[in-house]
Amino acid sequence: MSDHDQVSAFTFEGTWREYAPIAFTNLLLTIVTLGIYRFWATARSRRYLWSRTRFIDDYLEWAGTGGELFKGALIAVVVIILPLYGLNILAQHLILAGHAGLGGLIGFAVAMLFYVLIGVALFRALRYRLARTYWRGIRGGSDNPGLTYGWSYVWKHFVGLFALGLMMPWAMVSLWNERWNAMSFGPYEFSARGRVDGLMGRYIMCYLAPFVGIGMLGLAMIPAVMAGNGRMAPAAAFTVVLGAFGVYFFVGLVVMAYYAKYFRQMVEGMSLDTLEFGFSARTMDWIKLYLGDVALVVVTLGVGAIFINYRHWKFYVTHMHAYGHVDVDALTQSATAAPSQGEGLLDAFDMGAF
Repeated sequence: MSDHDQVSAFTFEGTWREYAPIAFTNLLLTIVTLGIYRFWATARSRRYLWSRTRFIDDYLEWAGTGGELFKGALIAVVVIILPLYGLNILAQHLILAGHAGLGGLIGFAVAMLFYVLIGVALFRALRYRLARTYWRGIRGGSDNPGLTYGWSYVWKHFVGLFALGLMMPWAMVSLWNERWNAMSFGPYEFSARGRVDGLMGRYIMCYLAPFVGIGMLGLAMIPAVMAGNGRMAPAAAFTVVLGAFGVYFFVGLVVMAYYAKYFRQMVEGMSLDTLEFGFSARTMDWIKLYLGDVALVVVTLGVGAIFINYRHWKFYVTHMHAYGHVDVDALTQSATAAPSQGEGLLDAFDMGAF
């Protein structure tokens, strides 16, 4: 499509009224089955949201199943999580038995492997979602198993912590590029060229925000303590508690400002053949999204949480744009292998982002 049509490249045509029966049924069945149904609940939600998302002239289709998601989680728990848990218990037992060196070595190995597997989980979850997403009968995917990315996830985060964490933007950008550069859709490979340029200013603000907030809170406490001769009056204590929440809120806003620019910059650095992408959400848009989430949950006494996935999907689709031209006649089916189970590792690590 042309640059003049980028606003309508992605369109979400669902409504919360349509989604409500799905959300409430999912909640009820998840409660009745003691949580087991959540895999099928995720698949039902995705089928609806994908089917209401139009890209150019056709709708997306979600082909994943609850059975795949359940199978992936079960395999991850039995084959990976339980053995790691057993090794961790063994390490603690060895340390208590006086074999601190061997126990410490096993504990370190378990921690490192766990961190590697988090990276593998993130990679394979993206691979699975692309493989189960269809547009005009074409799907995405990757033949990369994600093991290399898992090790990259470890060492790049380790390097990112150098210089008191000031290299974390580089680590985040590099990992984003590595993950997406291994993916494809149909016959075309994604190209991710995200840049660190322009992120450091907001990251420095994000980095300093906790110190500034805590420092301001400390200064605010001094008069209250002095007025009470070393003891804080109840009213002053209440003010300090409010100030602590204020610091938390302030830090959250600064972090959100960084992430808003990071995400926008990463998406703008992506392309697929002749298509290039953009993301229009600014910091205030993200703030409204999350404040809306909080208000929805508080006002409904927690029940409104079932609509958060709907709100976030609509947010991403509404602000996503595409530029360029799609040659529909040249589209062929992806030759990548289709995984037979879902985001097992990600779910087992309780990182199951929607």
